[in-house]
Amino acid sequence: MLFYPHSYQQFAIDFILSHPVAAILLDMGLGKTAITLTAIEKLMHDRFEITKVLVIAPLRVAAMTWPSELQQWDHLSSLTYAIAIGSPKERRAAILQNAEITIINRENLFWLMTSGLPINYDMVVIDELSSFKNPKSQRFKAFMKLRPHVRRVVGLTGTPSSNGLMDLYAEYRCLDMGQRLGRFIGRYRDAYFMPDRRNGNIVYSYRPKPGAEQQIYEKIRDITVSMKAIDHLPMPELLSNRYPVQLSASERSQYKSLCEDLVLELSSKDEPVITAANAAALSNKLCQLANGCIYSDDGTAVPFHSRKLDALEDLIEAAQSPVLLVYWYRHDLARIKEKLVEMGITHQELTTPATIEAWNAGRLQAGLVHPASAGHGLNLQQGGHHIIWYGLTWSLELYEQVNARLWRQGQKARTVVVTHIVTEKTIDERILAALSAKSRTQDDLIAAVKAELPV
Repeated sequence: MLFYPHSYQQFAIDFILSHPVAAILLDMGLGKTAITLTAIEKLMHDRFEITKVLVIAPLRVAAMTWPSELQQWDHLSSLTYAIAIGSPKERRAAILQNAEITIINRENLFWLMTSGLPINYDMVVIDELSSFKNPKSQRFKAFMKLRPHVRRVVGLTGTPSSNGLMDLYAEYRCLDMGQRLGRFIGRYRDAYFMPDRRNGNIVYSYRPKPGAEQQIYEKIRDITVSMKAIDHLPMPELLSNRYPVQLSASERSQYKSLCEDLVLELSSKDEPVITAANAAALSNKLCQLANGCIYSDDGTAVPFHSRKLDALEDLIEAAQSPVLLVYWYRHDLARIKEKLVEMGITHQELTTPATIEAWNAGRLQAGLVHPASAGHGLNLQQGGHHIIWYGLTWSLELYEQVNARLWRQGQKARTVVVTHIVTEKTIDERILAALSAKSRTQDDLIAAVKAELPV
């Protein structure tokens, strides 16, 4: 296919061409892969400024999205590429092809840096820069060993601050090696943040100091461009709503008992006792209870209530069209499948090209996805326009990416409906509130560095 870039795409291409270090904060559906590849082709074959590029991406995106874009557009046909995923032998063979573009999944970056293979890339693209937000992670440390050896680096993401502005430190250090936000996270934290939640000398969270947000935005503005899909594409309307369900009095009492005592004794003496060792485990257990089933200490899935399953039945019947069902726990998946079989609903987990094709072709009444595997690189907008969140996630990045599988350019329906099944007076309500707060912080960042396209 011939590639005729929209004005916003040409703006982003030119930005990459003119900035050796670039953070491209593109909303989902704006074509960040095609934009970046077009810039690479020009830098390589027109300007002769680069010869070899390393693309670091999530596994599914590395395996499917980047190769698909390279094959789709005529102007990219001269670029050679290799996909370094799979076994060590397969990865090594791909690296040794000496292709112009080598695509590797981020989990194997540490392997690459310790493999003894030649590291001679002069440009690196980090697809989903937000996955490098933890400066203690192995992938961050591996990348920082690679970074001094490359002249150009591009970071791509639609969710740069999914957990707040603290995320930006490691992401921008990957790009500019600490030039703008500093080389040490402690100094970044001290300069722009103050303790929020604490217990004595132990600080659990930080909040920005007055005026810090604008100071951070000004620091990164010169290498950052951001765009939102709704400003540049004919996007469908997005409706978000809650479908509340309630626990019974006895169920609420048990839920409260787990909250207060970190121990849950179920009604039957034959059922195992459930304990939570710490706050993180408690949060996990409470999410399970809100969904209607909980793992015991020995790993047994113990049913607790069926309110969300009943709500799911009502929502599917009301939709009268295919629905994308989002689950979190394996026991939720098993119970949802049982309910769909009972209802006579044709369904599949959307985990393979064949099942994704079946969904987009309209052969499924329900597609089941997990946020961690469906967050990036999947085009599902042809199959339906209803999303039902059976179980929620604390991650704004995963939440927005899953919704963007349907709410994107190419969606045939005029309205995409996102429904959250929420168990009232449980942790579900806190998760939704947290996602909303994180979204506001991220929207402020994107607005602050928003691209000003020429009229």
